[in-house]
Amino acid sequence: MTISSLHSLDIRLLRYFAVVAEENNMSRAAQRLFMSQPPLSRHIRQLEDRLGVTLFVRHTRGLTLTEDGQRVLEIVRPLLVLQDKTWAALSQLAKTGEQSLRLGLSTAFEQGVFAALESQLNKRVQKLHIVRHGSPELARQVRRGKLDAALVALPLETSGLSVMSLSWQESMIAALPALWSEVRLSSLSLTALNHRPLFWFKRERNPAFFDYTRHIFRRAGYSPVCIEEPLEHDVLLARIAQGDGLSLIPASFSAIQRQGVIFLPLTDTELRISMGLLLLPENVTKLEWLQTLVTQSLIISG
Repeated sequence: MTISSLHSLDIRLLRYFAVVAEENNMSRAAQRLFMSQPPLSRHIRQLEDRLGVTLFVRHTRGLTLTEDGQRVLEIVRPLLVLQDKTWAALSQLAKTGEQSLRLGLSTAFEQGVFAALESQLNKRVQKLHIVRHGSPELARQVRRGKLDAALVALPLETSGLSVMSLSWQESMIAALPALWSEVRLSSLSLTALNHRPLFWFKRERNPAFFDYTRHIFRRAGYSPVCIEEPLEHDVLLARIAQGDGLSLIPASFSAIQRQGVIFLPLTDTELRISMGLLLLPENVTKLEWLQTLVTQSLIISG
């Protein structure tokens, strides 16, 4: 037999041979290998044919290694040990991979809301990649497999995704120019702002949330004149400070101090956003630990 013809030798045949040699019994070896005895016997004969030697003497009490069989066993044992070490190392690498996480955090919430979660993830996850974006874009990235999970603002179009609703909810508050007279009102309603321009988003940016807010607006008798909302929060607040319009934003953003902007609660509306964790359905079980960690961290933040 030539060396080149051995290159195609299946290492499983060597593993079968080693187990049979350890057991000196074809039946017991087959049980260890979770296979039936006839195919195992064929594999051993195949290996003998490939090597051109007799590996075992067959007798009524079982099997006995020949001298050639003993030499083959001594040769292949280091290879099999190395294979075991290789699989163990690759398995550990796979476990490390499970500790990597690509997570989206919605910019619909003031980012301090996620501080406790990020702190815990940095301790637990070896490779953490965080993307901050609007909720619709994060949902698209989860669908495409670019993110493992995302914390988003609800309502949101989430077809094809698994959604875990969380206990975190925020009322929407009004961000007003400090120079407007409404900032001196003892209570502020949406209808009191009907004559004021509202920075708001176009429906195509987030249809589910747009429709939800429009329903609330109609119930409250609120019919604002809308002007296009800047995508960046700092630009939005600068425009509000200049007196260009008002905005309705989650209450967590009141933690941001901006000269010329006053944050006031609304008294006559149930307008609010809630938080949800988005996952692909096939990743729900794999990321159960993340669901638990998110819930615990939001309790701390609250």
